[in-house]
Amino acid sequence: MKIDIKSEDGNAVAFLSGEIDHHNAGEIRTALDKYIISAQPRELSLDFRNISFMDSSGIGLIMGRHKLIHECGGSLIVRNPRAYIRRVMKLSGIERLVRITGEKF
Repeated sequence: MKIDIKSEDGNAVAFLSGEIDHHNAGEIRTALDKYIISAQPRELSLDFRNISFMDSSGIGLIMGRHKLIHECGGSLIVRNPRAYIRRVMKLSGIERLVRITGEKF
């Protein structure tokens, strides 16, 4: 799993790659939380373009980051999830909390 965060003018994009599962969700959560707390971006986009697999740990990851960034006055967006990952997000109801952009299913 790799995370690369780019920021500009109070907005940030976290480019994620690899898999999000129960083995690495904690590592991703720690990195994103550290960034959110220190930088307090107005908007953080999680770019899922290079995520090849996600289980329910990914839903928990998104929900937790949504809560944290909301408490800091910002918002969270999920960008470019693959079609099957977007279906998992839709089934979980996460799209009621977080805007999802990119690939359709």
